[in-house]
Amino acid sequence: MKITKKETAYKGHYQLQIYTVKDGQEEFKREVFQTGTAAAALVFNTRQQKFILAKQFRPAVEQELVEVVAGMLDSPDEKPEDAITREIEEEIGFAVDKLEFIASFYPSPGACSERIVLFYAEVSHQVSEGGGKDDEHESIQSVSYSPQELADAEFMDGKTFMAVQWAEMNVLPNLTKK
Repeated sequence: MKITKKETAYKGHYQLQIYTVKDGQEEFKREVFQTGTAAAALVFNTRQQKFILAKQFRPAVEQELVEVVAGMLDSPDEKPEDAITREIEEEIGFAVDKLEFIASFYPSPGACSERIVLFYAEVSHQVSEGGGKDDEHESIQSVSYSPQELADAEFMDGKTFMAVQWAEMNVLPNLTKK
């Protein structure tokens, strides 16, 4: 298969493109939702021994969700590590002490080009109130979980579910030994 044409059907906060795909002698069209690359992190406050997640309204699902801290890279040359460090400060108000790569993945590649780079972050110093950026229409609340509360919680967001599963194998066993 080969993409032979890309047309922009809509360009706003995100972009919708129509791809023409050639498969042998046959051609067909597919809509592709273009969002870019996002960075996300499961954040652990080493002073309080609690995980900090972000709660915000998500218009696409018409409800508030509790999720790992996340945000889009501001430019194609921005590094995911720099983007998530910025997002952690903007959303929950902390400076990053340690950052560990977990995975890079496409959450819904059938129709969406978004790639997410997922991290585990440790923080100990709050440097601002957080809450998101007003000019991006963000209204974010920090939500803290003990290790046990995190393990027991149910999340609807895929990147958060993946981060918690990773933590259950890599972080939570070390915290319960203390």
